[in-house]
Amino acid sequence: AAQTAAESKQKEEDFGYGLYPERSSSKFKQGSIGESLFTFKHKCHIMLQVAMDTSPYAKLLLGAMKSSGCTVYKDRHFSCEDCDGTVSGGFDAATSQIVLCQNNIHQQAHMNRVVTHELIHAFDHCRARVDWFSNFRHLACSEIRAANLSGDCSFVNEISRFNFGLKEHHQACVRGRALRSILAVRKVSREEAEQVVDEVFDSCFHDHAPFGRIPHNKKDAKFAYRDYENRDRYYANL
Repeated sequence: AAQTAAESKQKEEDFGYGLYPERSSSKFKQGSIGESLFTFKHKCHIMLQVAMDTSPYAKLLLGAMKSSGCTVYKDRHFSCEDCDGTVSGGFDAATSQIVLCQNNIHQQAHMNRVVTHELIHAFDHCRARVDWFSNFRHLACSEIRAANLSGDCSFVNEISRFNFGLKEHHQACVRGRALRSILAVRKVSREEAEQVVDEVFDSCFHDHAPFGRIPHNKKDAKFAYRDYENRDRYYANL
């Protein structure tokens, strides 16, 4: 009797969970070899707290989520875990948790970007009915927004990757990073992923919520955060 094609495809598609082994197994036992990971986990939690307290990107997103009725709690909504060597973080829509890859994040600036990137996915999850698992366009849109607004494609980061250019390059960087993220978590061809990214790119690239602009650097993010904090004062004076 029949397991539907959709069900078997669902089984075969792991939605990127293979990159986060601790998500899909309970093999990790406290007190075992895992104890040696304590320092990684401890450092990860400290860097997360610093990001939440000091990054203007993260502070704006946390405030926007609270205003939208989706308050983020550090212990409930973040999890420091070991991941596959290719990823730094992820958003698990099934549990509304952000995974931070403690074995791959070693610097505060990197932690700030990962927290921001994943909080953009969490914000999208909160404000819109994102069908992460079966609507490819929804996933592509959120990946475009996360690459565009998180600082992943800021000029400083791109210089460190030896990619140069300004406005046109920023768009190319966003498109490329969104594609890589999709291909890491879905079993699709590059052509199929490119087609979907192209279809939604313009509308999603120009959706700057909740920043109100593209925060190209920390200074931009600080201005966006200040504007966000003052939004009620502005409307009260109208």
